[in-house]
Amino acid sequence: MTPSDSGAHTRFAEALRELGLGELVAQVRRFPDATRTAAEAAAAIGCELSQICKSLIFAADGVPVLVLMDGASRVDLERVREELGADKVTRAKADVVRETTGYAIGGVPPFGHRTRTRVLADRSLLEHELVWAAAGHPHAVFPIAPKDLVAQAGAALVDVRESTA
Repeated sequence: MTPSDSGAHTRFAEALRELGLGELVAQVRRFPDATRTAAEAAAAIGCELSQICKSLIFAADGVPVLVLMDGASRVDLERVREELGADKVTRAKADVVRETTGYAIGGVPPFGHRTRTRVLADRSLLEHELVWAAAGHPHAVFPIAPKDLVAQAGAALVDVRESTA
């Protein structure tokens, strides 16, 4: 799990190049302090919390699913369950996250994973021109337009954020 010269995890940098997004490798920003949480990432970058894209792995009836959510919001598990038609949705354990994605929690990028999983992206991400997501390492992030993020992740656009009311 070594970062490349750009700060991106080597496997993630390779995934970017394979997807034709090699120009993003040079835009990866690596920080001396962790950007493991959305709040840490937003503080390091100097952006709004909602401009952070969290890549969260859940288990829907035991099958891993990736949910992309803005950093200021929480995932509504009931909405995810309904969206997937699952009986039960829970947060995946750390070993399942690493096994599914190839990355540790806090550094999971939105695509370039070890295995193919179903991906849901909350529409709240589209409220920004640019969002920041993990680049495969807890100290590294990269910028991407939300529409490109959704397309590259192969995500279905959904409304799965907890209501604030």
